Amino acid sequence: MGKSSVGKDTIYQKLLENQELKLKKVIMYTTRPIRTGELQGKEYFFVSDKKCAELKQRGKIVELRSYKTCLGVWKYFTVDDGQIALDNGNYIVMGTLESYNQTRTYYGKENVVPIMLILDDATRLQRALDREKIQEFPQYEELCRRFLADTKDFSKEKMKEAGIKTFFENENLEDCLEKIKKCIRNTIY
Repeated sequence: MGKSSVGKDTIYQKLLENQELKLKKVIMYTTRPIRTGELQGKEYFFVSDKKCAELKQRGKIVELRSYKTCLGVWKYFTVDDGQIALDNGNYIVMGTLESYNQTRTYYGKENVVPIMLILDDATRLQRALDREKIQEFPQYEELCRRFLADTKDFSKEKMKEAGIKTFFENENLEDCLEKIKKCIRNTIY
């Protein structure tokens, strides 16, 4: 987890590709529109608000976050849909501090380990701009909203409340990955 454009997608993919760790992917759900280059069921399951409400009514939502974006309300959530079986391996989930707290409550503190990525704001903003300008319909206003919301969503107070004490700075991808892999090995082996 970490603020937007901190490198979550890249690190997530590299950790999944690491055969030694044997981490299993969990695909989250969202009601936001699909972006250029994304595929249904790969990055997310893209669903309607109606489907989200149906899953919630059936008690299948592990964690859910809603964001008032410049393009409407977007929901991101994890569903208890059989992807996670704690007695059948170790999983990696990408999310926010809020999703971490809800997931930890659902599965138990002993079963959820945080990996908090950090990076200076100037580098994050440049990465976000670079990614957005290649979109078919760039949403710069939404990029700015997310960037500013991260300050509140990942405040020192909220991280302290969640018990986050270890941070992985993603200035150098390979160094950051090695530190995270060591942390995971120490946790699961």
